[in-house]
Amino acid sequence: MRWVSRSGLVLTDHVPAALRREWRDRGWCPGRDLATLFRERAQAHPDQAAVIDPAGTVTYAELAADVRVVSAGLRAAGLGERDVVGIALPGGVDAVVAELAVLTIGAVALPVPDRSARTLRSLLGRSRAAGLIGDAAVAGPAGPVLLTMTELRAATPGRGEPAAVDAAWPARIMVSSGSEAEPKMVAYSHDAIAGGRARYVRALAAGPEPVRNFVLAPLASSFGSAGVPVTVAALGGTLLVQPRFDAGQALRMMAEHRPTHVFGVPTMLRRLAAHPAATAMSGLRALVASGDVLPEPVARACRDRFGCPVITVYGSSDGVNCHSAAGNRPDPAVCAIRIAGPDGTTRPAGEAGEIWALGPMTPLCYVAAPDLDARYRRPGGWVRTGDRGVLDEQGRLTVLGRLRRVVNRGGYKISPVEVEELVAAHPAVAEAACVPIPDDDLGERLCACITPRPGARAPDLAELSGYLRQRHGLESRKLPEALLVLPELPMTPTGKVCRRTLTTHAAAQAAPSQPSTVRRS
Repeated sequence: MRWVSRSGLVLTDHVPAALRREWRDRGWCPGRDLATLFRERAQAHPDQAAVIDPAGTVTYAELAADVRVVSAGLRAAGLGERDVVGIALPGGVDAVVAELAVLTIGAVALPVPDRSARTLRSLLGRSRAAGLIGDAAVAGPAGPVLLTMTELRAATPGRGEPAAVDAAWPARIMVSSGSEAEPKMVAYSHDAIAGGRARYVRALAAGPEPVRNFVLAPLASSFGSAGVPVTVAALGGTLLVQPRFDAGQALRMMAEHRPTHVFGVPTMLRRLAAHPAATAMSGLRALVASGDVLPEPVARACRDRFGCPVITVYGSSDGVNCHSAAGNRPDPAVCAIRIAGPDGTTRPAGEAGEIWALGPMTPLCYVAAPDLDARYRRPGGWVRTGDRGVLDEQGRLTVLGRLRRVVNRGGYKISPVEVEELVAAHPAVAEAACVPIPDDDLGERLCACITPRPGARAPDLAELSGYLRQRHGLESRKLPEALLVLPELPMTPTGKVCRRTLTTHAAAQAAPSQPSTVRRS
């Protein structure tokens, strides 16, 4: 399948058409576009709550009416089928309406997690977006016209009929967090979202539908796609959202509106569990963590405070998913997973290699990035994730970390993830991340960046090193050689720890403590 936007953006499906047809024939993909699915949900239960934000509750009937008005406004602005439309709105009802309206006119939604002018220019330019839905807080980037929700709702009523859209066409462009490089864009079809992605969210439910999903992650993020296209359009559930993450406000909404599931990155879940108001709540079936490694102390604190399971999801915008609710066994109706060696051959059970994925969830391609398609897409449609993992004899996946995320200390490779999980277990540490800092002698050294627990004194580097050696037996060469203490770790717009910012701060500010005892060669 080759799709071309009116502005000339070409998106090519790297999955063989025969496979896509097979998944549809099996019932793994619905074969209907997301806007159609949303209208079916609205007709089936018009009085059910569709979206709840701090301002109130909107029913499916009210949401559908608003979507019709805004979609007519988009058409009046000259937008329609085969356009890409950016969405730069904070989480809330407006963001939900905007995305559904874009899908209704047959356009491709490009929700943008980072609304800075630089990022907007890059994403809108590379995607050849024909329009941008934003608000007064959006810096005016050069490029497509900025349309506000107020203007769209006030436009002269025109043709608001839904477009006829092939489910194999692109529906949404996912944007990576940009924590390691310039944000990538990945194009997903209607079937890939309503099929693979919706099936993984449905598998988390472990109870009767409809679900009530509180998505703490930004709706514009890959993890946040569990919100509008999945919870509302594909599943017909109730979506709880915030304009931006606030632990106290989130807990108040949880107490009042009783979500069944709460979706957040580890940093968000840690801050929820650490809040004085955190407590067990009726109706809460699980907390769902993704986007980064979930330290066991954070998972334990969540279980203790909320009295419910914590489900960890391994997933990414590149099209891979596996989660602990399914025993970490890949679901072929979402995506099959295999472990590949450097030559692409499949590794046997028990042997580590790169995680490759293929299934109904698999995206079409990277957007305006043939170099990424050449690097990460393999014959037959397989996606190279860039992560290391191993499958055991029972088919359970263990993720071992990024292939390239290592600190090279004089030729000795250190996994920052391994060390930061142990640092985070220190009783005085609330959050931890480990990053490399440049060194003239060894090339790189490891810096531990921490935030102390409320009321606790942060350990100095010597104390931390002693704890890691004595409590966890960490070998000397892996011990952090610099320490940076911060009130909070910086976050990306998607809620992950921003390692680029930390690396910059650490290189500029962190200094080795007691070098005679902690610097090693």
